[in-house]
Parts: sequence; C-alpha cells; structure tokens
Amino acid sequence: MAVIPIKPAPAKSATPTKKRNFRQSNLIGYIFIGPWLLAFFAFTLMPMLASLYFSFTDYSSLDSLDKARWIGFQNFERMFTTDTKYIKAVGATFYYVIFAIPLRLIFALGLAMLLNTGRSGMGLYRAAFYAPSIVGGSIAVAVMWRQVFGTEGLFNGFLAFLGVPARTWLGNPDTAIWTLIVLAVWQFGSPMLIFLAGLKQIPAEFYEAASIDGASGLRKFISITLPLLSPVIFFNLIMQMISGLMVFTQAFIITGGAPLDTTLFYALYIYRRAFENFQMGYASAMAWVLLLIIAFFAAIVFRSSSQWVYYETKEEG
Repeated sequence: MAVIPIKPAPAKSATPTKKRNFRQSNLIGYIFIGPWLLAFFAFTLMPMLASLYFSFTDYSSLDSLDKARWIGFQNFERMFTTDTKYIKAVGATFYYVIFAIPLRLIFALGLAMLLNTGRSGMGLYRAAFYAPSIVGGSIAVAVMWRQVFGTEGLFNGFLAFLGVPARTWLGNPDTAIWTLIVLAVWQFGSPMLIFLAGLKQIPAEFYEAASIDGASGLRKFISITLPLLSPVIFFNLIMQMISGLMVFTQAFIITGGAPLDTTLFYALYIYRRAFENFQMGYASAMAWVLLLIIAFFAAIVFRSSSQWVYYETKEEG
C-alpha cells in the first residue's frame, strides 16, 4: 500500500490588517520619542560634531563661524608641550578625584549600613542625609561653603573657641583643594541611597548563618556584604569618577582656581579658555581630550570588574 506524503501547509503571510497595525504602532512610538530625538540632535550630537571640528581650528568665540582657521593638531600639540596651566589643571583634577571619590564612597557606605535598620524614624534620617546632595552642587551652597571656610568664617570661629589660631583655608595652596574635597565628601547622599538599596537586596539569611558559625562583624562585612554589594560599588565608582573628573561649580565659585592654580580643575580651565580668553578652538580640543580621559579610566574600571565584581547569576551559571 503506497504511502502518500503529506505536504506541510504553507505559512500564512501577515494579513494587511496586521501590517497596518504594526506600522501604526511604530508611528506612534516615533511620535513619542520624536521630541527627545530632536533635542538629542539639536543640543547634543550637533554641538559635539561642531566642537570636534573646532578642536582642529583656530577659532575665537567672538568671530563668525566662517573665520575658523584650520590648523590641524596644533591645539593638541600646544596642550601637551607649551601650556603649563593645562598640566596644572590635569594634576589638580586627578588629585581631587583620587581623594574625594574614595572618601565619599566610604562615608556613603558607612552611613548606608547605619541606616539599614528597621528602627522607627529611619526615613527621616535618610532624607536628612540626602538633603546635602540635592543642593550640594548649587551656587548657593558653594557661596555658603566659601563663607564657612573664610578668614572670619564659621570654621575659624569654631577653632578660635577651641583655642586654635585661625588660618586662611582658601588662600593657602596646601589647604584650598581640601576644602573642596570636604565639600565633595559632604555630598554623599546620592551614593548612600544607592548603597542602601543594594544592602536591602542582601538576604538576611546569609548573616544569620554566619552568626551561627561564629563569624564576627568584620568577617560578615568582608565575606558577605562586600561581595554581594560589589555591583553597586562598581556602579557608584563609575558615576562618581565621571562626575569628579568634570567638577566645575565648586572651584568656580569658592576658589576661582586659586591659589597658585591648585584648584584650577579641568572643566574650569576649559571654561576660562572658551569664555574668558575666547579661545573656543583650543577649549574644544581640551574638551575632547577630557572625553578620552574619562573613557580611558572607565574602560580600566570595566576591564578590572571581572576580578572583583561578583554577580550571583553568573556564579550560579
């Protein structure tokens, strides 16, 4: 008896109605993201491309665009060979990042662990500790900070009460940058909340099992808290490092880059070259070098993350 093969039924093509609904849904999506796309092209992409072109030109912000003169890599050559202030700006920025970012993260993690309890009133404490980060980058706080560390400011008044002679904190090259570092540490509210969210994701059973085994508080912190919190530490480190390399407002308002350019941060120096010296081409070149610096250090942190960042799903796999 012959067996007659059964041919599979041909796949049904999408009906015109389904195609029309798909196009309409795409159109609605593009309409919703349209304002964002327009703003991105107008205020982000186009200025970036313009600054990339200006970085290879001798262009003053007081001149029209047609007066930009192409000079190739002369701006970058000048940056690394003859501009001594540029080297000082890079050194001051790195000094600030090396000390301010670790101290801020340490304080943020410490406060997050103290606030990670179920006691009543913790919400009020969290809001109080987060408040400096809300207003910390504003001009009003920078002006207040300048008054606090002024010659007759609150800090010198407190030292006088203790019998310690007053000092010119903002006028001393050894202490001026540390007033900005202390301000940065004071603004630990944002990473603190992120740490707090990460701590709440750690199962309490881990700590209970460690307590039964007789582990000390330090051992719990090293063996449980740090490994399970490492993705959050990684995120905070990246974000704080980027913001630290781009610091501007504090130095601009409090010290103005003085004394002796010890607080002349990179972004402040870009501002001076662009809007005080009107060297927009040179400032654009400096901005692109800053972008490369941020990308370089971010790549290092990302590359090293495989050695110290613990992902539970990856380990289980």
